[in-house]
Amino acid sequence: MNQQPWVMVRHGETEWNRTARLQGRADIPLNATGRAQALATAEALAESGPWDLVVSSTLGRARETARIIARRLGTGEVVEVPALVERDYGPEEGTGVAGLSERAKAELMEAGESSASVVLRGTAALAGLASAHAGRRLVVVSHGTLIRLVLSSLHGVEHPRVENGEVVKLGAHLLQGTR
Repeated sequence: MNQQPWVMVRHGETEWNRTARLQGRADIPLNATGRAQALATAEALAESGPWDLVVSSTLGRARETARIIARRLGTGEVVEVPALVERDYGPEEGTGVAGLSERAKAELMEAGESSASVVLRGTAALAGLASAHAGRRLVVVSHGTLIRLVLSSLHGVEHPRVENGEVVKLGAHLLQGTR
């Protein structure tokens, strides 16, 4: 059983994060703040290394964050995993959510891909990584909603919002038998 700690990292900030717009699958790039967050995250991870591999969603904001981290950690090329992309918000992508109630935000989010679908997709991708990279320390760069929903499911309690550049520990052993 793999007891190595992994971490999940939310990509750095984009302009849509800054202006509180639902991003989803829209491929919005990092802004200057997001690049600085990625570098700060890389520095913090370097202090808790060594790390074996950096994995990323295929969306540009996550890929760029992952490449900044991998370069600092010296792990080589980033492995991209399509199933780690953000939730698909469908026609609501780009909608501003500043000032909306939590209920209104939740309704917007459910207009696209269901929470259950995100959890199944994300958990299966992570379980596949756990199987393929048993005993290795991984940094997995993904997206806020995917990270929050998957961790909530794995731990059985609601995980709080994950901030841009935030590092969250994940015991890979939690993924045993989830595929």
